[in-house]
Order: sequence, then structure tokens, then C-alpha cells
Amino acid sequence: MRTLISNGTIVTAEGSSRADVLVDGERIAAIGADLTAAGITSDETIDASGRYVIPGAIDVHTHMELPFGGTFAKDTFETGTRAAAFGGTTAIVDFAVQSRGKSLRDGLDAWHAKAQGNAVVDYGFHMIMSDVNDDTLAEMDGLVTEGVPDFKLFTAYPGVFYSDDGAIFRAMQRTAKNGGLIMMHAENGLAIDVVAADEVAAGHTDPYYHGIARDPIFEGEATSRVIRLAEAAGVPVYIVHLSARDALNEVRAARDRGAMAFAETCPQYLFLSLDDLGNGFEGAKFVCSPPLRPKDHQGELWTGLRMDDLQVVSTDHCPFDFHGQKELGRGDFRKVPNGLPGVEDRLDLIHDGGVVGGRITRERWVEICSTAPARMFGMYPRKGSVSVGADADLVIYDPERTHSISARTHHMNVDYSCYEGRTVKGASDVVLSRGSVVVRDGALTGRKGHGQFIKRGAADFVRRG
Repeated sequence: MRTLISNGTIVTAEGSSRADVLVDGERIAAIGADLTAAGITSDETIDASGRYVIPGAIDVHTHMELPFGGTFAKDTFETGTRAAAFGGTTAIVDFAVQSRGKSLRDGLDAWHAKAQGNAVVDYGFHMIMSDVNDDTLAEMDGLVTEGVPDFKLFTAYPGVFYSDDGAIFRAMQRTAKNGGLIMMHAENGLAIDVVAADEVAAGHTDPYYHGIARDPIFEGEATSRVIRLAEAAGVPVYIVHLSARDALNEVRAARDRGAMAFAETCPQYLFLSLDDLGNGFEGAKFVCSPPLRPKDHQGELWTGLRMDDLQVVSTDHCPFDFHGQKELGRGDFRKVPNGLPGVEDRLDLIHDGGVVGGRITRERWVEICSTAPARMFGMYPRKGSVSVGADADLVIYDPERTHSISARTHHMNVDYSCYEGRTVKGASDVVLSRGSVVVRDGALTGRKGHGQFIKRGAADFVRRG
């Protein structure tokens, strides 16, 4: 099957140009001006006049079917990747979970079983390490060679995912040898638990106090600490879901002194705030960790994206229904399942708030939503690129089309939207995954099982001679 995408404006991280794109099978076969006049033939032509042709967006932080607090995130790999496709995302990297006392292999195999034959678009895995010991450290080497080269550890959630400094440092020492990457959820969980218990004892049980207990200073302190550990080990570190200027300032300082510190933020920290947690128990819809911050943090995060202090926007997509799941925390904010839906909305939100809002260029939009994730997580140039030989993961994007975000119309398997009623400018008209049209004009044309596992290599900054 040969598909010609004609008359569009190709937008990449490097620049923009008017050109046609020929797709042959699963790959991009040719790029050039007026390919038809050059004798190129195709089975189908898609007219992209007035629209952008961009590499499919890549979300490197999702949690499909994640167990949390006695329940599970609502999206499966089928529903979650379908929603991703509607939002112009053609690849995700989800987190496989090692349960306490189990092996990394057990966790990874469980996530392969969840995803295989169910995904609509391509997917990869990171590995959450709950136990750092001699056996799991040895397992890391094998996972790197299998294309799962990243390992997430936590300074938060004592008794569940928490690792102490010694465990974190040992894991970092291992990645110095095997070329893997440590990803860190950086909040001081031990201190947070003390403050949270104090708030509940004082009768402060509403979701708003989730945000109060997880003070930005706790994120800043933990971010500084894990970066220093990575410097001591001589390895890169990637801070996930950075939410606060306290943490951003630590990343900036580290990068200024030459440390290999990298970080992502998420749409919720750019568009939502602590105020959203304050509407009684309705605020449970907005409970995530790190929590939403005061509005005056948002401008600093946008500056961080513009200046490359922050390299990536991911979603931390982890949806729980308000009814029946978030409600587990009535009377005690500590029991509200942590997580928000967002995999379908990211590309449009960042286009509207960033490009239309004048905060970033359209090229930077493509970079932080597609190309940088591909580069940093071992998928480039196969993914995140409009280039000959790359996978034909492409989005024909209308920068002028407006639409309203709503739970009534989204495709995520969750009963509310964090952005209910928000009008955004920009939308995906046609989405191709490895050359197959999976979404066209608001209708699903893809199928579960089309998505394949992405065996990823180490990123350029991780490779060692």
C-alpha cells in the first residue's frame, strides 16, 4: 500500500517546509515537492492542504491498568492506546511494575501479557523497581538488551515503591555499566507522610490537603538529592512529572554545572492548579502526585520548556473514575487513588497553550511532544521523525480547528475530564501508525492488535564508549 500525503506543511523539530510525503508499506519512502509531477504513483492520496504533517506524538509516561490503592487504572492497553490515537499520539511507553518480593521478569511478563494483541498503536515499557537487591540489579542487564532500558525508582510512597538513597545509588551504579537510565519520582515521601498525618489529625481530610501536604519544597529537596546521587555515580537521571519551580530550579542548577539531569513536565501542571483541588470532594478528580501547584508555578514551567530546562511533555496518564474509585478517599485524602486522565488531550493542549498562546514555536511543540521523547528513549529516528526510512507514524494536523474537551466526547475510559469545557485550537484530522490510517476525521479506522512492542535502545546521552 502506497499513500501520498500532498500539499501539507511538514513541521519537525528542525524546521518547517512545504513538501509531499510518500508512504510505502510501514515506512516513509520519499519526501519532496510535488512528488506526483516527479512520477510518483500511489494507491491513495491524502490532501493535507492548509494543515501540518508532523511525526506522531510520543507519550513516554503512561500507566495502563496500574494497580493503586486497592483498585486499577481504568484504561486498558486497548482503550488507552485508542484514545492516544485520537489525540495524535502514535506510540506510548508504559510502566511495567515489579511487585515487592517478585522479580523484574515477573512484572515485565505481566505487562507484555496486558498489551500484546490489544494495543491500537505501538508501545514500549519502562520498568518500575520496587526492590533493589543483588538479584534485581543483575536482572537490569538483561532488560536493557531486551529493549527495556529504563528503570523508575521512587523517593515517595514509603512501604509501596519507596527506595532509600543507598538503593537508588546502587541502581545508578548498575546503569553506569549496562547503559540503562534511572527515572526518578522525586518527592520526600517520608516527610510528606508526617505532614499528611498531621493534616488528617487536625480534621483536614478534603483533597485540597493532598496538595498542602506535598509541599513544593519536598519535591525540590528530593530532586536535588537524586541528581547529586546521579552525579556521584557518573550517570544521567531523568526526573518524571516535574511540577514545581523548586524542582525546576534544581534541574537548572545541575545542568548549568554540567550534570546530566533531564526532566519532563505534564499538561496538568501547565493548565491546572492547586485551586482545582479546593472544591470540596470534587477536588478528588484532580488528585495526582506530585500535586497540582499554585498558579504562579506555571509560567516558570513554560519558560523551562522554551529554554530546554525541561525536555519533554508527557501525561502520567493514570485514570480513575470519580464515581467508585476516587470516592475511596472520602473522609481521608490519603486514600484517593492518585492519577489523572490525559493521553488524548496532550498534543492539542500544548498546541493551544504553547503555540497559539505564543509561548513556544510549532517546531518546539513537535520537539517536546515527539522528537525529544524519541531521542531520549531510544526510538529515534525510527520514531519522532519525518524522514525517509522512518516509521510512517504521521499526523495530519489542522492548526485552525477548534473543539471543546469533554468527557462526553473523549475516548479515554474514565467518567470525567480534567479539562471539561475547555476550548482548544488545533486537532488531529488523520493519524497514521506505521503507514496504516488508524483515525480519520474523528472516526477510528484502526484496530486492536495493530500496535507492536518497540524494542528500544539506549539514548545517545546514555551510551558509553
